[in-house]
This record gives sequence, C-alpha cells and structure tokens, in this order.
Amino acid sequence: MSVNIKFERRGGDSMKKVRVGIIGLGSWGSCHLEAYAAMPQAEVVAVCDRNAERAQELAQKFGVPHAYSESDELLAREDLDMVSIVTFENDHFGPAIRALESGKHVLVEKPVSTKLHEAKKMMETAEACGRYIFPGHLLRFEPRYAEIYKAIRSGRVGAPESMYFKRGRTKRMFQTYKRIHTVFELTVHDLDLAIWYADSRVKSVKAYARKINDTVVPDLLWACLQFENGTLAFLHSNWMSPDEAGIVMNDSVEVIGANGIAQFENSGSNLQLWDASGRHSPDFYIHHVLNGSSFGALREQLNYACGCAASGTKPEYTSFADAVHGIEVAEAIIRSSETGSEIFL
Repeated sequence: MSVNIKFERRGGDSMKKVRVGIIGLGSWGSCHLEAYAAMPQAEVVAVCDRNAERAQELAQKFGVPHAYSESDELLAREDLDMVSIVTFENDHFGPAIRALESGKHVLVEKPVSTKLHEAKKMMETAEACGRYIFPGHLLRFEPRYAEIYKAIRSGRVGAPESMYFKRGRTKRMFQTYKRIHTVFELTVHDLDLAIWYADSRVKSVKAYARKINDTVVPDLLWACLQFENGTLAFLHSNWMSPDEAGIVMNDSVEVIGANGIAQFENSGSNLQLWDASGRHSPDFYIHHVLNGSSFGALREQLNYACGCAASGTKPEYTSFADAVHGIEVAEAIIRSSETGSEIFL
C-alpha cells in the first residue's frame, strides 16, 4: 500500500515526534507499546493501567517517563498528541471521549465499542473537537488483505460479487475472550474488511449461532450480509480449533469479482515448529519482535495514525464511519441469530 504522509520538523534536523499515551497494558496494550518503541517518529510519554505495578514495570522496561493507574491522570497531561486506548472492549467509550475533549487524537482498539450509540458519539465528538479518531482495524494494513483491496480497486479482480471470510481461533482462547459476544471479538475484523471491499453499506443480515462450549456466548457464528450495491458476503467465526493442533490463527478469505478471484488461507502458510510440546505456527504479519524491534500490521497502523497526527492530514485509508457501521451490523447479527429473523438496516 502507498500512504504518503510527511512528518514536520520542530527545528534543526530533528523529526517532530508524536507524543503518545497508552491506556490499557494487557497483552495487546503491551504490543502497542512495543510497536511505538520501534517507531522513530513516536515517543511514548505516559502509560496507564489499572494494575499500577504492571504500569510501572512496563514504563521502566521501555523508558517511559510517566506511569499511572488512573486514566484521568494521563489524560490531564497537556504534552500528549495522541492516545491509544487498549482497555477491555466494553471500556473504550469513557477514555475516548475524555481524550478527544482534552484535545488529543485517539486510536481506539477494535471493537471501537460494543454499543452503537457510543460509537456514534465518539465520531461526533471527534468532529466537534477537531481531532482525529482511528479505529483499530489493523487488517487494512496487513499486506495480503491490502493487496486484495488494491486488486478490487484496480479492476484486476473488480467489484466484489461474492465474499467469504473465515476467522477461527482456539478453544483455549475462547476461555479468555468469551467475555464479549463473538461478533465483537472475531467477526468485527471481517465486518470491516467486507465493508471496505464492498465500498457500500449493508442492507440486510441473516445470522446463525451455536453455543457449544458456553451457555451465553456462541463459539460458532455465521452471517450472510447483503449490501446496497448487490454484493453478498458470508462471514464465519469460530472458537473451535483444538489447542493441540498448534494453529492459533485459522483464517481465510475469498473475493469473487467480475474480472477475477482473490483468495488466501493462513493455517498452513506460516512457519511450522515441532518440539516436545507439539506443533506451533507463529504469526509474523500482525505483530512480531525481532532483534528488539517490532514489525507487522500493528506498527504500520500506528505509523499511519502518527503520520496523520503529525502532518494534520485527515485519515482516509481508515474510516471511523465504516467502524460505526460495522457496530450497527454487529448488533443486527446478534438480533438475527437470537430471533431467527432477517434484519433490515
């Protein structure tokens, strides 16, 4: 992908660094910290986590000067340009609104919210405050998905007629992420891709869910989307991969256009490591650290956000409006799967 963002300079030969704060330092929040630390155009000034000891530990490890256990303390700082919000999925709204109202750009992790009215309010607040808000839909920065988008737009594949997305994760991971509905944890990735590829809005949804290893959250979910422009999309998410298989990510996509087809699946395309504990297939596309420096889609996403913040360039490659529509469709998927009815948006 080609994203032309230039960084201004504050004086002399030094690049203007985007001063960043991070709220939420769980496993993915710490990945944000690793990615920012590998970016010469970013400087992490402050971090925050409800676990004060963890915040202090990571701040010391990465040379971050300020660590907090209360997000309001971090957001009160006037020396921050942008904030990454990497809290639990249901806790994005408050910090995002306060960050925007305090004059900071915001990157909010996916799902941007689990409630449509909250997602809409975030977008409205960003507009009112003259700040940028970036949804954490990093697959737009994953080379394989980005190449499909390029092939659609160039006419090589052409406008999609039919799309299929599968996202599979392990049963062990389900024990952690069943804290929210599968549509918000897994399917939300493919909702963004489908909306991005179709370049249209969804008009109807029919969904099916099965609860196999839980009584509240489905670990098997299917959804059929019909777009206003006629495109069909079929989305399948599951938490059914056996842990013993050693496949953490079992994803695939197929886009059928008028001029061609694009597809890939990643369960067998990565490095295979076999040892006494079994088979392991690590991912190198999303976030990976080599020789102390991170690379992957997460870093590319943060690089893009920092570029927009530094140059005052309104984001176009990412779309918070698309993210809001994705939450609208996610809610429709839940209603359809629970009622057995087709939902019209």
